[in-house]
Amino acid sequence: MMRSRRNILGLINASLSIPLAPLALTQSAARSGRRLVLVELSGANDGLNTIAPAWDERYHLLRPEIGLDPNDVIELERRLGLNKAMTPLMEAWQDGELAIVQGLGYPSQNRSHFKSIALWETGGDGNRAGRDGWLTEDIEAIGYDSIDAHGISLDGGMGVFASSTGLWISLTSLARLQTLGATNANYRNSSQTDNPALSMLVDRANSFDTAMSHIAAKIERLPNRSFRINARDLGRQASLAAQLIVAGVNAPVLKLKISGFDTHEDQRGDHERLLATVASALSGLRRVLKRTGHWDDTLVMTYSEFGRRARENESGGTDHGSAAPHFILGGRVKGGLWGSHPDLGALDGDDLQFTMDYRSVYDRVLSDWFNLPNNRFHSFVSPELTGIFA
Repeated sequence: MMRSRRNILGLINASLSIPLAPLALTQSAARSGRRLVLVELSGANDGLNTIAPAWDERYHLLRPEIGLDPNDVIELERRLGLNKAMTPLMEAWQDGELAIVQGLGYPSQNRSHFKSIALWETGGDGNRAGRDGWLTEDIEAIGYDSIDAHGISLDGGMGVFASSTGLWISLTSLARLQTLGATNANYRNSSQTDNPALSMLVDRANSFDTAMSHIAAKIERLPNRSFRINARDLGRQASLAAQLIVAGVNAPVLKLKISGFDTHEDQRGDHERLLATVASALSGLRRVLKRTGHWDDTLVMTYSEFGRRARENESGGTDHGSAAPHFILGGRVKGGLWGSHPDLGALDGDDLQFTMDYRSVYDRVLSDWFNLPNNRFHSFVSPELTGIFA
């Protein structure tokens, strides 16, 4: 019995967030077939070398060594340029399907990686984080006709999916479908026990096994199970996301992650390689979903714990900062630059001042994309983002 209990605990802790009671979804007026793909840029991406004011003398005074020249960027508009390492995203930009939201941040910026990513994933500010993932409560409130999971993490991280009342799972490879399913099969008929805690764990494991069985069955029916996207590990995750989407797995939220953005030293080369990987993965995912007819129902959004300081440090890198831009892509996105670029003449010390609360983006995603206007972030509504989704 102790061995069985340990095995079940390991299965649950590694792979899912499932409610302690049966799922009870509140019916909503919204019936959505749309999905969101979250992409975490872990380590804090440097926004000023992603969308660079390469024609601004003040930028080069702040960054004499690592600053980008006009020939290092692709000019977009407003004298701002996209780092050339992200050239694969230009097709989406030219097609009007790439939005760049500028100056995102929050009051009382926290520069701890751990604390700030918790804020972004739960919708908090510099004073405190939320209890649950920023979208879990609202997504669970949508009255889906059928659902395989509310969300699936393809990198293993579950912070943004924190919830006690939903089906949020981790699936880092398709091989785990068989492995986890076989493990849980040993306990499928073990719910009769005098131990309430163990009984609860078995019930949760059975709920998980049911979800994984449905996903596995859909994947098995997929004629072409390989959608190879060449972009290192992020490409592997994007390929897995494409397989799940094309197979018809009903999960409104998928989550991907790429690490390495904590560029305190020798930033130029490392940062450009990371940006190139992100651009290749996202453009590859876009290409697959357009070809298979799923792009118009997909929204891709990046996020990161904070930006970097405006002034470079003595090691050829940048230290923890505040505001940064983020990307939103999709077939129903109105492309272009949204919001205001932080003013390099109005720094807070050596730091950028944020021009838009990041929770304004969360409000738009929930209200305009998922048709949930009474979401928990409706008080952060920003007129600057009106019309960003078709």
